[in-house]
Amino acid sequence: MNRFTIQFDEIKAAYAAEPNPTLEVRLERIGRIEKMIAANEEKLCKALIADFGVRHPIETRLAEFQMVYQACKYSRKHLKHWMRPVPMETPWYMGSSEAWLENQSIGVVGIMSPWNYPIQLALLPAIAALAAGNRVWLKPSERSSRTSGFLAGLIQEYFHPSEFCVSTGGSDVAEPFAALPFAHLLFTGSEAIGKKVMRAAAENLTPVTLELGGKTPAIVDTSAKLKDTAAAIAYGKLLNSGQTCIAPDYVLIESSSQAEFIQELQAAAQTQFSNPEELTGPIDDAQLERWQHLVSDAVERGAKVIPLLNNPAAGGRRFEPLALIDVPHDARVLHEEIFGPILPIITVADTVAAIAYVNSTPNPLALYWFGKNKKHLQQMIENTRSGGITINDVFLHATVDSLPFGGVGASGMGSYHGKAGFDTFSHQKPILQVRGLFGTSLLKGTQAVRPPHGKKVEQLLRRLK
Repeated sequence: MNRFTIQFDEIKAAYAAEPNPTLEVRLERIGRIEKMIAANEEKLCKALIADFGVRHPIETRLAEFQMVYQACKYSRKHLKHWMRPVPMETPWYMGSSEAWLENQSIGVVGIMSPWNYPIQLALLPAIAALAAGNRVWLKPSERSSRTSGFLAGLIQEYFHPSEFCVSTGGSDVAEPFAALPFAHLLFTGSEAIGKKVMRAAAENLTPVTLELGGKTPAIVDTSAKLKDTAAAIAYGKLLNSGQTCIAPDYVLIESSSQAEFIQELQAAAQTQFSNPEELTGPIDDAQLERWQHLVSDAVERGAKVIPLLNNPAAGGRRFEPLALIDVPHDARVLHEEIFGPILPIITVADTVAAIAYVNSTPNPLALYWFGKNKKHLQQMIENTRSGGITINDVFLHATVDSLPFGGVGASGMGSYHGKAGFDTFSHQKPILQVRGLFGTSLLKGTQAVRPPHGKKVEQLLRRLK
């Protein structure tokens, strides 16, 4: 026994005392999250600035708070319907028997959230878990230490620890946390850490949802309007300085369009992010050094740097956003998730070649396609595998609560958001109530097939073929 198992047992005991919270209780808990954020927006923005150095409050409100408010609103609207039993079809030989699925809470849900969006990615899965009737234990990232610490204090203020508990710290906390026998464990972060989390969870046969990221492509078709396409990709790459799991990681474009696209990309980046206060900084020195190493490695191998802003070092920016062209295949930037304001631009011969390139890499968490050619679009949809797709823009599929959000293959497993989150943190219990035909004993359950076996059973088997 240690402090983690003792604490886990306390939360589990509280859940056992209330395993089926009412709709009203669930909505009240979700409402507390909404009130908690609304009452502390300004303080949370300051905590995020303290972690990132530069992070505009409007970016935080859009990418963090609005997602939380939207999830609360959507859950409030649909939760009553989600909780209802789901009628299921029964075969004719079951007579008047009825079948249904009963949505039940599962227990204590563990959440391991990342540093890049430390509010949104901690609270969205928590909202889903509470909507499903569970208790929640959160382990936020230590890299966003100020925000994680402040959020932990807020949660302790608004929730009893047996409802929604938080433990902060580094690997000394993360390792025993992942090893706890949760009813479900959701992790958002890197593939390398995701594998460790999965190994730890396997000891308890704990189901896991992994949101891992990967190298998200932006495919620019020859039918695309390059000005609009460049504006969307610039925003997607530079929001949060590219420290987004579904940021465009690289661009695939035909060589005939590359020069014009680069011009439009530079113009869009300058229009959107010339103000140094609107370009988020790296989370820490280790992140900055990694960006620098990725660029120097690519340049040493022959890549060319294309600056995206024409006012270098404005306001003391710690890193200048850039694109890379002529990047050799063995450069690290083409094999590692960038997670920063660096955009490799890769030329391909056509749609078939673009699809082949995407399929030569692990399945990404997202994919973006730009253009008007419906045939090329359908080819891309049918022949690539990704967690989700947004067409002619970036990010937006992840903001639609009716769409599941999750990865496939190397980009993760499982999904949440909206109903998908409720389902992830629920057990859909199958139930069959046996009745005979028209209230009689005719065709009632196993009665017709019980031994001793005779001709009636053989006749029944023939009819069932």
